[in-house]
Amino acid sequence: MPLPPVIFEDDSLIAFDKPSGLLVAPDRWDKSRENLMDLVHAKMGHGVANVHRLDADTSGLLLCAKTKPALDFLSGQFQSKTVMKKYHAVVVVLPADEAMKVVAPVRDAAGALPDAFTVELALGEDERQKGRMRVFKGRGGKECTTEFRTLERFGRFAFVECRPLTGRTHQLRVHLAAAGAPILNDPFYGNPDIKLLLSELKRRYKGRDEEKPLIARLALHASGLTLKHPATREPCTLLAPLPHEFEVALKYLRKFAPRGPTRAF
Repeated sequence: MPLPPVIFEDDSLIAFDKPSGLLVAPDRWDKSRENLMDLVHAKMGHGVANVHRLDADTSGLLLCAKTKPALDFLSGQFQSKTVMKKYHAVVVVLPADEAMKVVAPVRDAAGALPDAFTVELALGEDERQKGRMRVFKGRGGKECTTEFRTLERFGRFAFVECRPLTGRTHQLRVHLAAAGAPILNDPFYGNPDIKLLLSELKRRYKGRDEEKPLIARLALHASGLTLKHPATREPCTLLAPLPHEFEVALKYLRKFAPRGPTRAF
């Protein structure tokens, strides 16, 4: 497999647009699975190191350092939580009666996702399900905070910007599910039976027998990072464009789905 598209590169950094489905580093249970860093090391040498991670099913911006000083400087920013991270997600807005059954439901006066909301729930490994996380209401778990903005509403779906202030495993996925708006196609924390189909948006749609979902993967994308550059010490913002399938899905949602009130940011 070739390296993913390069978003940015200089003497200190290289940033990739990682596709959904590709691991960042070797899997701890299955070492034979292909991963980004093995590809990078094979083509660029072992001096290149990733400074953060993304879930395999999450697409988007993955930053690597090309030198040890750059790695140390960048890692310090991630550890001190001074890096600003931005993600985008298409979520499934649960009906009000279902949403009230989740951990921390959020709704505005009209019963929709509010323009902005924050989820603060401690997370830790789910002892009953390997590889998954869960909310801890009492002791246990690690503190997590995520800020969300609802960019557009489309009936049962919404397009959301996510800004994690901490960096726990599956943080965005669990926090959105706990808020009553799980990410589309999330097999762990959502309902995998809910699909985003053009036939359910467009009247008199033809070709149902061969229809594929508009987005067939976890609908979560790492869109941007803002941090201090290791060489210049100046703020640096790196951006990964939305995947093509996201753009297509949003185009049809905007054209055919019922629209809710949208706030400009």
